[in-house]
Amino acid sequence: MDFVSVRDFRTEPGAVWQKLAQQHELVVTRNGKPFAVLTETSPTELDQDLQALRGLRFGRALDAIRTQARAQGVDKMTLDEINAVIREVREERRHEAGA
Repeated sequence: MDFVSVRDFRTEPGAVWQKLAQQHELVVTRNGKPFAVLTETSPTELDQDLQALRGLRFGRALDAIRTQARAQGVDKMTLDEINAVIREVREERRHEAGA
């Protein structure tokens, strides 16, 4: 995979598009650090490509939530304990709304 800088977009956009056509994906850097991934698509594949990218982001977010739950020990809660917490929060919200 090849890298291009944000500056390359300003100074040599044609070279960036040519590189993308050859590589099919590029890592965009800002201040020397990865910032974004530029990937080739087409009008007929755009929706599928976006759905795949969103699925990957969702999976990463879910992994982070699971890791946090394990670190806090809440991954071992029983259904009764979860329902009790939900009831508590709902009760607090009712009191706040009525206050």
